[in-house]
Amino acid sequence: MTDLKHGGITSVLLVGVGGQGAILTSRILTEGLVRAGYDVKMSEVHGMAQRGGSVSTQVRFGEKVFSPLVGLGQADVMVAFERMEALRYAGYMKPGGICVVNDYRLTPMSVAVSGAVYPENAIEAMAERFCAVPVKAADIAISLGNARCMNVVLFGAASAVLRVREIDWEDVIVSVVPEKLRDLNLKAFRAGAEAAGTGAAAVASASAARP
Repeated sequence: MTDLKHGGITSVLLVGVGGQGAILTSRILTEGLVRAGYDVKMSEVHGMAQRGGSVSTQVRFGEKVFSPLVGLGQADVMVAFERMEALRYAGYMKPGGICVVNDYRLTPMSVAVSGAVYPENAIEAMAERFCAVPVKAADIAISLGNARCMNVVLFGAASAVLRVREIDWEDVIVSVVPEKLRDLNLKAFRAGAEAAGTGAAAVASASAARP
């Protein structure tokens, strides 16, 4: 991970399929970073979101950021809302980067319509090249009573590896989500952080030790 204490820039890539909540998650992330005093730039690529197409958000933050764009091989952290999307954007990850990936399959149009093969070993393939933290965010969200909070579950897991501990993410969530959904999303965030467990902690520790 980039050393923020010495003016470095951290690049985060959030990827998923339209309707999974990647855009809301990027809003929570950006709001927290701005509150903490970082210079933040964000770029959204919606694609065919309403048809289940690929969606990505690029967030870069640090002391001074001049461009929101994350180039190939530049992402420090990827938050993937679906297994295949993690593979789709793997080329944007730095060697040894961290990928928090939702262990969840959402069959894309290319597979459903054309008969293309879905890569069942997506998480294993990511783990061979990067520090992978798999989280069953969909299952956790369903256990909380609302599958739509899956994105906040995943963000809870991702918060453990971002190394911006000065941010009160729960306070940010309260300010961003509608009042009627606050309690649910706070539970989702906490459950995601807990689910990441030792995997996220080990990755964060290893990241902090890098020069």
